Amino acid sequence: MKRSLSIAAAALLVSVAVAAEKAPSQPDEAAVDRARKTVRMLDDVYKNAVVLITEKYVHDEDDFAAGSAAVALFEAVSQKGHHKVELLDATGEPYDEENTASDDFEKEGIKQLNDGKDYFERVEITDGKPVLRAVTALPVVLQKCTMCHENYKSVKEGHPIGALGYSIPIE
Repeated sequence: MKRSLSIAAAALLVSVAVAAEKAPSQPDEAAVDRARKTVRMLDDVYKNAVVLITEKYVHDEDDFAAGSAAVALFEAVSQKGHHKVELLDATGEPYDEENTASDDFEKEGIKQLNDGKDYFERVEITDGKPVLRAVTALPVVLQKCTMCHENYKSVKEGHPIGALGYSIPIE
């Protein structure tokens, strides 16, 4: 009887240890802060690039849109495995259906942005690893934006027309 109890106790300990090893742990706050700083830095870079492209290279409706250039850049960055970033619609009238919020996090993020916030985040576990997901607001900053997006003319100043959605690995 003692021997079967010892075997059962050992098996229980092994299964608890294996489960603990497989269970993803929440990252420490310093790691999350580093990921937040990365989001802010990337957000500045990407948004400034779109504005620069629009100012310097978009002159009429036939020019390659800065938003399209940004999407191509985002796909290239994501394919390299650095992080994921995507352009999301916040108006309910997406320029491209691929820009529609596709999961609960993105939908809640767009709701938060439309309610007046400029940033929304959540730490999630993806493929067993912690990831910081964030959305940042994209308001109309140049009148040229309405050249290709007529529906943006009716958007209240400062209100988001879209968002950048990030998934940044937390290391």
